[in-house]
Amino acid sequence: MIKATGAGAAQGLTRRILSPLARWVWDIQLTGFDRLPAEGPAILCPNHISFLDSALLMLSVPRNISFVGKAEYMASWKTKYLFPAMGMIPIDRSGGSKAALALDAAENVLRRGELFGIFPEGTRSRDGRLHKGRTGAARLALEVGAPLYPVGIVGTDRIQPPDARAPKLVGSCSIAIGRPIAPQRYAAAPERHRALRAMTDEVMFEIAELTGQEYVNRYAGKDDDANTEPLERVRPSHVADSLKAPADRQLASVAS
Repeated sequence: MIKATGAGAAQGLTRRILSPLARWVWDIQLTGFDRLPAEGPAILCPNHISFLDSALLMLSVPRNISFVGKAEYMASWKTKYLFPAMGMIPIDRSGGSKAALALDAAENVLRRGELFGIFPEGTRSRDGRLHKGRTGAARLALEVGAPLYPVGIVGTDRIQPPDARAPKLVGSCSIAIGRPIAPQRYAAAPERHRALRAMTDEVMFEIAELTGQEYVNRYAGKDDDANTEPLERVRPSHVADSLKAPADRQLASVAS
């Protein structure tokens, strides 16, 4: 059994070799990468529109980054050794304790002071819209105290659509790093589940701002939840206010 512990020397070597090649093949526009910390843990949260997303983000960041990827990749001889060597941590998407094992491995990556990437949507968007985020990234952020960085990826679905077996050797795309979201703003919230949802919704709001995608309030790949109301457009200060305990809100209103 292969034990996936995150990115190592193989990824660093791959990035040095393939990054120039990727930028020669495709026009890749990068913005906001100066926001990433030079050291210490950080969680990158990209939208997911193509198989290329994690590969191009890996080749673009200046440090090693580990990702979660679907456990099905471990069943194929083509990917069972390559993907873990590139930093993939397999996750069983059926949830429960099996999925928790992947998040434990991700927590170890962050406690080593490294970068970790996770797609909040959980799977690729088939319709190009931005779907409701899952709270795994927020849980990790609160556990470790690592900032969340929304990442907006545009154009990779034109280079390699979700069902295409290989990318086109021409095209352009962009990757934008948004402003960091500090978990400390949510740590004292009286209801943890509300804090996780609010933090996740803030991430999705920022991704939508970076990509211009239409937001649909249901999980990607699910047809049973037809709620398509827009994402609540709340700014960080409003999110923090909404999470205050009732007594805190009353004191704030008296003070004002």
